[in-house]
Amino acid sequence: MFARLNPDTVAVSEGIQAMHTSLSRDTQRAYTDTIAAHVDALDWAGIAEGLNEYGNAVLPAVLTASECEALARLYPDDHVFRSRVVMGRHGFGRGEYKYFSYPLPPIVEVLRTTLYAHLAPIANAWNASMHVDVRYPDDHVSFTERCHAAGQLRPTPLLLRYEAGDFNCLHQDLYGEHVFPIQVAFLLSSPSTDFSGGEFVLTEQRPRMQSRAEVEPLDRGDGVAFAVHTRPVRGTRGVYRVNMRHGVSRLRSGMRHTMGIIFHDAK
Repeated sequence: MFARLNPDTVAVSEGIQAMHTSLSRDTQRAYTDTIAAHVDALDWAGIAEGLNEYGNAVLPAVLTASECEALARLYPDDHVFRSRVVMGRHGFGRGEYKYFSYPLPPIVEVLRTTLYAHLAPIANAWNASMHVDVRYPDDHVSFTERCHAAGQLRPTPLLLRYEAGDFNCLHQDLYGEHVFPIQVAFLLSSPSTDFSGGEFVLTEQRPRMQSRAEVEPLDRGDGVAFAVHTRPVRGTRGVYRVNMRHGVSRLRSGMRHTMGIIFHDAK
């Protein structure tokens, strides 16, 4: 679709941060521009249809294998992160994750801003159909300013690491007053090769009905966009809201890395 720069020329093995700081500004811009162009060229009509129909949609092959590997290799480098969470200590499941600090690694930043621009119209349509007055600006910088003005100053993109026996309980990523209703997770490891089990799971709690569960299979480099909290569903009597939660099933073997892109910041 769009040719990527040769990963060897951007020192992927040294991690995403080193990859960019060692390059000229023009080369950095060219690299992130190709990623943004790749995101722009996705089938956004199809993605919107999946989000509207099921509350989630796959974004295929957004990241290359080398980019996935470089992001996963950032995990031991605490200088890149603001905090580490061990899930078992809080009843969140088993495994751990780390929140990136500002400034975000360039690849994380470009994904956050480019994805947001395509998801904001979907989010605004959802709120309109649910009669929610909140509307989201066209660009992510403006939305971040809204979060920061409300005291939500801490970045929320994160890396997650699971080993055999680990899992993530069903949850919602709500960090303050301002919540963007869609987020994206990227699988950085190869199913069957790097790990087994560890499926991405969504549940939909419907009013006066039994909950519906969905498992979304992903390949390395795929993203999945999904509802953070509530989403609209059209029924025979008009639009109603359903409550969404997401998690990860038990890892049977190996190690699984995931990157989450959450668009609102945290208090």
